[in-house]
Amino acid sequence: MTRGRHRPLIAAALAAATLATGCQSDAGGAGGGAAPLSLSGLTKTADGMPDDGAGTCPLPYDVAEAAKAAGLDGAAAAGPVRDSGDPVATAEGGKRARPGEPLAENPGALVSCTFHIGADDVQVHTVATRTPQAIAPLAPVIQRMSGSSVDELVGYTKKAGDAKAGDAVVTDSGNVAAVRLKLDGDGDAFLLVCLGEAGTGSPDRKRQVGDLAEAFAGQVQ
Repeated sequence: MTRGRHRPLIAAALAAATLATGCQSDAGGAGGGAAPLSLSGLTKTADGMPDDGAGTCPLPYDVAEAAKAAGLDGAAAAGPVRDSGDPVATAEGGKRARPGEPLAENPGALVSCTFHIGADDVQVHTVATRTPQAIAPLAPVIQRMSGSSVDELVGYTKKAGDAKAGDAVVTDSGNVAAVRLKLDGDGDAFLLVCLGEAGTGSPDRKRQVGDLAEAFAGQVQ
């Protein structure tokens, strides 16, 4: 996850405003029979990933099925549209967390996977923390991908945090959606989906991004 120069400002704004799995599978594989999402399971998955990332997503996401559910056309598979040599999946938190980092202050783990649908890259970030708000560590990603101002970011994260589990909340940019996930046991969890670049936020595009996020969420809970 990219750490922007504005993280202290974003973190302060978020604090003022508001204040997982044990299963593993091949990338793109269905998660039938997978264990329920849990904080300890996601942390174990993150801790088991190499420091330099992995070539497959360790979570049971089926991007083709999610794209179909969202009505998105184009070939869907693991990895970005253009192979840059970067890992398909990375992890933060857990044993990697350092003092002062969000996932150390609110212990938890983040697993990030990259897919593509047609000509668009798709980032899927799955985060779980011991206490709310689990979406806070994803603030720099939301800001960077949606182009939100700090005020817009604060409003969006509050709206996402207030939503019911399973309901997608889409940014005004139309390309980012967050869904609170249900956990087996204690903790808080979110899934964040970023599809392509920030655009016009048209109703159709926003609906598809929201449907895509909800489809991915349904695959891990």
